Amino acid sequence: MKYVLFLLIYINTSILYAQDTSVIVNQQAFTLAEVVVRNNFDYKAILATIQEDTTFYKAFRNLHIIGFSSYNDIQLLDKQDKVKASLFSKTRQHRVGNCRYMEVLEEQTTGDFYNSKQQPNYLTAELYGSLFFTKDTICGENNWVKGRTLQASGKKGMEKHKEQLKMLFFNPGKKIPGIPFIGDKLDLYDEAAHELYDYRLDVEELRGNLVYIFSITPKENLGSLKNDRVVVDRMVTWFDMKTMEVLARNYSLSYKAGVYDFDVSMEVEMTRYKQWIVPKILRYKGNWDVVFKKREKAIFTATLFDFK
Repeated sequence: MKYVLFLLIYINTSILYAQDTSVIVNQQAFTLAEVVVRNNFDYKAILATIQEDTTFYKAFRNLHIIGFSSYNDIQLLDKQDKVKASLFSKTRQHRVGNCRYMEVLEEQTTGDFYNSKQQPNYLTAELYGSLFFTKDTICGENNWVKGRTLQASGKKGMEKHKEQLKMLFFNPGKKIPGIPFIGDKLDLYDEAAHELYDYRLDVEELRGNLVYIFSITPKENLGSLKNDRVVVDRMVTWFDMKTMEVLARNYSLSYKAGVYDFDVSMEVEMTRYKQWIVPKILRYKGNWDVVFKKREKAIFTATLFDFK
């Protein structure tokens, strides 16, 4: 308790005098906030744990083994950012024995959200459904992440796109094979990425607790390299200081290629249910265009609660 109080006092009184320190770890440059240096945190171990993090993905895998309720708010926008189609629903995932299934408790839609077969007319909505909706009863799942690798190889069409979305969503900053022009550019921890991005470790308060905050942002004065090689505009992650579990993550990505362009941002907040970290709120805002598809601008929010 004395240590925490000291750290809080130090953080509050050192803002005017804070000075970052650059360090080299495994021949790669990182920036440490003064509070990290002054308190002799084992930054090498912290940075290694951050780069190998699986707790973000684990939080979503935990949703496969528990019940929960969810408010789902999806809005498709026109060129003037007015809502042209939407869905708002409340769903409940039930976990019975070794199986789970989803119940739609209420639902309202506007515009042409569904086609005549009650299938989404929009790719964004379909991809959202693949992440958070369950159509049938699913049995025999677990929340393991060790040895589990997301990959799109062997999949085609929409199934491939869904898998790539999951890779982007659950492992931001990792290479994603099969996405033309940008697959390799998403790897934020290789040697090439360190020529493009700044990496900073700090300590701050989140919901009344001290946490590590790790940010990745493009270097200044990249010139033409920014448009050609930078995909991640910003990624900030908050980690529990004791367990190194991800508590929140915000990230934004954008890129323009000959056959597609996109500009998306996501925010994820976690909460704890018993021994598990699970997602609490997910916010997405995106504008993207893919060849042979109509441009889609969308906003969605998923609010998860009542875990059991």
